[in-house]
Amino acid sequence: MVQGTTSDAGKSTVVAALCRLLKRQGVAVVPMKPQNMALNSAVTIDGGEIGRAQALQAIAAGLPAHTDMNPVLLKPSSDTGAQIIIHGKVRADMNARDYDQYKTIAMQAVLQSYGRLQQQYDNIIVEGAGSPAEINLRARDIANMGFAEAVDCPVILVADIDRGGVFAHFLGTLACLSESEQNRIVGFVINRFRGDISLLEPGLTWLEEKTGKPVLAVLPYLHGLMLDAEDAIQSSQQGAGKFRIIVPAIPRISNHTDFDALRAHPEVDLQFIGPGMAIPPADLIILPGSKNTRADLAFLLEQGWQPVLEKHLRYGGKIIGICGGYQMLGHVVSDPHGVEGIAGDSDGLGLLDISTELTKDKRLQQVTGRCLFGNQNGNSIENQAAKVSGYEIHMGITYASNDTQPVFVLDNDSAELEGSRSPDDQILGSYLHGLFDHPEACAALLAWAGLKTEVTVDLAALREQSIDRVADACVPLLAALQALPTRLSQN
Repeated sequence: MVQGTTSDAGKSTVVAALCRLLKRQGVAVVPMKPQNMALNSAVTIDGGEIGRAQALQAIAAGLPAHTDMNPVLLKPSSDTGAQIIIHGKVRADMNARDYDQYKTIAMQAVLQSYGRLQQQYDNIIVEGAGSPAEINLRARDIANMGFAEAVDCPVILVADIDRGGVFAHFLGTLACLSESEQNRIVGFVINRFRGDISLLEPGLTWLEEKTGKPVLAVLPYLHGLMLDAEDAIQSSQQGAGKFRIIVPAIPRISNHTDFDALRAHPEVDLQFIGPGMAIPPADLIILPGSKNTRADLAFLLEQGWQPVLEKHLRYGGKIIGICGGYQMLGHVVSDPHGVEGIAGDSDGLGLLDISTELTKDKRLQQVTGRCLFGNQNGNSIENQAAKVSGYEIHMGITYASNDTQPVFVLDNDSAELEGSRSPDDQILGSYLHGLFDHPEACAALLAWAGLKTEVTVDLAALREQSIDRVADACVPLLAALQALPTRLSQN
């Protein structure tokens, strides 16, 4: 099990790297995260939903994503409440206190998944969540040491030296653990190191002497990785390209990995616009997915986005709405059952002739299809029939008027038409997450928005290259781990 001294210490990346290395050795390996809290999720082969990081780790292991890889997923809808997803399906909406009591039940789901994975794979690489030193959460912990103790697995502890205070992080974490939990940690990993390793060595010696535990590896800081983020919005290289795209960083933004292909495009300048920031002019504005559409819609209105969007359209700009952002573009978002909080209706932005009703049932599916839009060029229409691939994760049905045109046609038995475009072709809305991931769809959407270029981005290839880079960097770590006993009972 890979645990971290903090969130974003590098646990997800280390697990992905170890999965890729073991796969290279011909080992049947699988990733697992007992409990994840994230708004970036993925649809699995068994029709469920798991954290995006576990889907990335599945790719590293050469496996299709499955709900047993992340049996408990928490999707926050407010500061105190979350949607509880067990084995890929919505179980309930709970506040933090109620979920704390519910964790004893959730633990049974975790152990069921672990048991099934044990029967199918030689090695399970487990990722913890946050830090095991969160004393207030230890009583019914299922995410870190509570799980490790239950299944009797060794733990390595990862810390991010780029944050500073790496030795204090290790010692402080150990000090917060019980004796049995301390004994469970078999070594340390220092992540994101840059500089002269000889200057770090006195500290490594001191740490090993102080704790009696080895430093298993010091991993380098790797620049330019394209790996799916678990939750935090990835920083953008502003000014990198001539074509400016802006995205409002709404409070409950979900699946912002939708923008990874655009972040990687050399001719695109993608910027997330946070609260209180000046909203710059842009070629394309994209409204992202949301875990709480009505609340995030209210945020957009408070932040002054309505007149910005209207001015953007008057000057010929293009707008794309994805999932919750698609719903916001319409006349009304209705939540009669209180799916996302208090029941009621909210007036939408009124830019697309659609209306949405949120429902209790969640639609989860992976899809492929082709584009139905294009740019007029002489007597031909360019970009039509470009391939698209993505996935749907939403609770709600959107009704479009006859004036709107579809965006995609899906490759299913009914050749389902998906999404809506405005009659003037300036606005496009779709429920498909990952709609930029396929190179053809990305190029077609950017061409529709006005970017004339021959450059394409293959996000899947970039992801594979990044997984291999982190795996290569973790070769010494795997060697050190394989030299250790595989179970604590052997110590």
